[in-house]
Amino acid sequence: MKVTIENKKGLNKILKVFIDKKTISTYMDEKYEEIKKTAVLKGFRPGKVPKEILSRQFGKAIFGEVLDKVLKDTSTKAIKENQIKPAGQPKIDLKTYGENKDLEYTISVTELPNVEIKSIENIKYDEYHVKIDPLETDKRIKEISKNQNNFKEVDKDIRSSEGNLVVFDYKATIDGKEFTGGEGKNTQLVLGKDLFIKGFDKQLIGVKKDENKLVNALLPENYPQKEFANKKAKFNCKIIAVKIPEEVKIDDEFAKNLGAKDLSDLKLLISKQINDEYKNSLDAIGKNQILKELEKFKVDEIPENLIEEEVKILSQGMKDEEIKKKKKEFEKNAEKRIKIGLILNKFGEENKIKVEENEIQAEVQKQLRMMPGQEKMVMEFYQKNPSALASLRGNVYEEKIINLIKSKAKSNKKEITKKEAEKIIEDAHKQDHDHNHNKKEETKIVKKHTKTKKAQTAAPKHIKSKKVSKK
Repeated sequence: MKVTIENKKGLNKILKVFIDKKTISTYMDEKYEEIKKTAVLKGFRPGKVPKEILSRQFGKAIFGEVLDKVLKDTSTKAIKENQIKPAGQPKIDLKTYGENKDLEYTISVTELPNVEIKSIENIKYDEYHVKIDPLETDKRIKEISKNQNNFKEVDKDIRSSEGNLVVFDYKATIDGKEFTGGEGKNTQLVLGKDLFIKGFDKQLIGVKKDENKLVNALLPENYPQKEFANKKAKFNCKIIAVKIPEEVKIDDEFAKNLGAKDLSDLKLLISKQINDEYKNSLDAIGKNQILKELEKFKVDEIPENLIEEEVKILSQGMKDEEIKKKKKEFEKNAEKRIKIGLILNKFGEENKIKVEENEIQAEVQKQLRMMPGQEKMVMEFYQKNPSALASLRGNVYEEKIINLIKSKAKSNKKEITKKEAEKIIEDAHKQDHDHNHNKKEETKIVKKHTKTKKAQTAAPKHIKSKKVSKK
């Protein structure tokens, strides 16, 4: 194989590749031997079909497969040996080809630009820690206690009122006939919340234990059995108990019921929980400060093809007229995003940052915890969408790079109150909105920019589409 680079200046390269017919013949002979083992033709024993017969029968299809393999092997090797990192998909253009002929073709490829990584020790960013006032923690714990729905049963002579819990059995009929779903045992309703059937619980105000109460109600439109939807039903309710809300005592026992060791431990957990509610937003502010510093690093040239791809992503779903109107804005944002991605990737390469499989699985598990009850659906989504898993890998890769930069950069540690945290986050959101209200996340690393891609072949369709029959 002989490879020459036609233009050495700039990012757009054209590689001329020459492969002599002897090499092509070697590939063809290997393929014929492979086909020979499985080809079944009338008049010949398995494995004994002559090459000339195979050539007449399958020649064009075999050459098509061989050509694909040769192009794949040699183009990848040519790009690698010339130390070219493609920015996007290389394109192959065939010049001369054919069985018993030399192969000549060109590879048009845009190279990733040179990225200059300066010392990152001088990068500065704010690192916030929210100091939680004990009163805030106590307030949150009190709110939790109110949602515990702690009720105690009252004397049988006391009638129910709004806010009470009524426990009852019921049997319902429509036009005097029982129906599917028209019976319930130990049904519990907090009066005044109207969570059962609209207007139902109001009719239970004033009942007492062991009393029977007839409730008239209109079954809802979304009733499971459609034939009964919007029908008038009579519910014969037997009241089992009336309970009044009881204030939950906030003590060690209460804390243990919530999974803490004791009340002191619960307060620590709640303080951390409140802090974590602000952590992601505050960390994102520090991260943006780092990214703005990285923008000052030098990148020789941003490849046009990458800008075009990024503009397509930014303008996805928009009308052509709107895209034309905002083209300059999109190009500017695209260039900025790509530049950051290239700088982060360069830093990742220089520091040999890798994403392990267990880190991907940990991120998937994190996603599962965020969507309780939908774990199966989330797992199936990632199993069926390799691109989503690749995106997840990109996010993990980026976080590892940012965390390494943080460890080397200068952090300005600030302890702030909850109120100050809210103000900082609000101001940051407002600033982002003012700069570009349609702005998408700028920090996403598109790992495809740094991978050697399969070349796009401009071979004739009739060669590429035909397959060898192996009967």
